[in-house]
Amino acid sequence: MNKKNLYGLLGVLVIASMVLTACGGGSAAPASDTESEGPKVTSTGFECPEPSPRMDVTSTELNIFVWTEYFPQDMLDCFELVYGIKLNRDEYSSNEEMYAKISAGGSSYDLVQPTDYIIGLMIRQQLLQELDHSKLPNIGNFDSGWMDQSFDPGNKYTLPYLGGTDSIVVNTATVENIPTSWADLWKPEYAGRMIFLDDSRAVIGLTLLTLGYDVNTTDPAQLEEAKAKLAELVPNIKVFDSDSPKTALIAGDVDLGMTWTGEAFIANQENPDIQYVYPTEGPILWQDNWAIPVGASHTDAIYAWLNYTMQGDVFWLTIRDFQYTNPNKAALEYAKANQPDVYKAYADSPITNPPAEAVANGHGIEDVGDATPLFDDIWVEVKGGQ
Repeated sequence: MNKKNLYGLLGVLVIASMVLTACGGGSAAPASDTESEGPKVTSTGFECPEPSPRMDVTSTELNIFVWTEYFPQDMLDCFELVYGIKLNRDEYSSNEEMYAKISAGGSSYDLVQPTDYIIGLMIRQQLLQELDHSKLPNIGNFDSGWMDQSFDPGNKYTLPYLGGTDSIVVNTATVENIPTSWADLWKPEYAGRMIFLDDSRAVIGLTLLTLGYDVNTTDPAQLEEAKAKLAELVPNIKVFDSDSPKTALIAGDVDLGMTWTGEAFIANQENPDIQYVYPTEGPILWQDNWAIPVGASHTDAIYAWLNYTMQGDVFWLTIRDFQYTNPNKAALEYAKANQPDVYKAYADSPITNPPAEAVANGHGIEDVGDATPLFDDIWVEVKGGQ
């Protein structure tokens, strides 16, 4: 495994040392008078921080295309309130869904949220425009471990949003034999009880790991072997869900499977019997990012959004509401100083703050270039009937 392709999750070690030493739908309409005196307050009573710095903006709207269930409502509402900009939000459940829409052209999106492995493809196909770093005064709020990744050297096109892992999730109260490896999920006793993410590269990747292969292999023979093995598993999966996999877990409709960090954390908070298990073959590591599609028209609003949400006193809301592994050191510092209970829940959890050995044993999904259609074909053929 290329250690550079841990996608910044080694920054988790920074969080650990700090501990030791110390989506869906459109949002509310903006306020009509952003210059009025007094603080801006959301419908929940949250007092919105002022932009620091305040950007000059003439645009009246911003169009974003983002992952589902990934944004604190107070963050969305505050941006509208402090800038008087209408935020239009469409959502997707997979990188492939986002890519298909952007590559088809004709979209009016100003920002998208690609995961690491698909960024190289989007850059090669000239779907993304370069960032103007001179308009990003708050870029220093990110931990350096999350920057300058191999999928975008120098952050020419992208900025981090959140990161995390894909691992095994299991209700220990209803499952007698707790799985410890990806390979265990093929056991007949789990048939009809599992939930998996609707994520082709992650699911094919974990299947490759059970065979001893690299998650990014381009060997047709290895991929054919993985297809056959995955075909054995798919009938045993009750639900594929990348929108809200925690829902079926909390409701008791499923007992185990695979999911990502934030969904597992929330499920565990609702029911402590729901545990997150790092498989012996290693978890999948990933990083989601902001990028500007070619043709985006509200440039001033784009940079206002990026800088405002990068503020520590704004981005800490993700630690409160959507607990993935957080790249924003200013947000972590703010939460630690001002919201100690929120910070402690985040920092003490092995879900959001995975053990160093789990990260070191992890696998980053990478752009496989011309082999991409091989993965696409496997997914369509094996899962198409679901």
